[in-house]
Amino acid sequence: MRTSIILQTATRFLQPLLLLFSFFLLLVGHNEPGGGFAGGLVAAAALILHALAYGVDSARRTLGVDPRTLIGAGLLVAASSGLGALAAGLPLLTGLWRGGLGTPLLFDAGVYLVVIGGTLLMVFSLMEE
Repeated sequence: MRTSIILQTATRFLQPLLLLFSFFLLLVGHNEPGGGFAGGLVAAAALILHALAYGVDSARRTLGVDPRTLIGAGLLVAASSGLGALAAGLPLLTGLWRGGLGTPLLFDAGVYLVVIGGTLLMVFSLMEE
């Protein structure tokens, strides 16, 4: 597979910016538009851009974990965000805050991981065919 040197150069500059923006969307998402879903899509787009420029194998190495692992970890994180409320005798997924951070951010982080893993699993599978 031959790729463009222009695409590879652009990817080297855009990928860190996209990942930083995705993290920003994750952090401000529970108060403003964004959150785990939008941030996860932007992070996945950064890795898909890497896959287009350098190949899927390079993108998998850059990711460092299997996308299925991200899906499982994200589901575990999102589910655990509701368990604190149950332990406190409140309904499942009731928001709890401590020191400015709350369980809604934890839930968003789980959604973030699930969206990255699910999107990359689908796109990498299609690109490998």
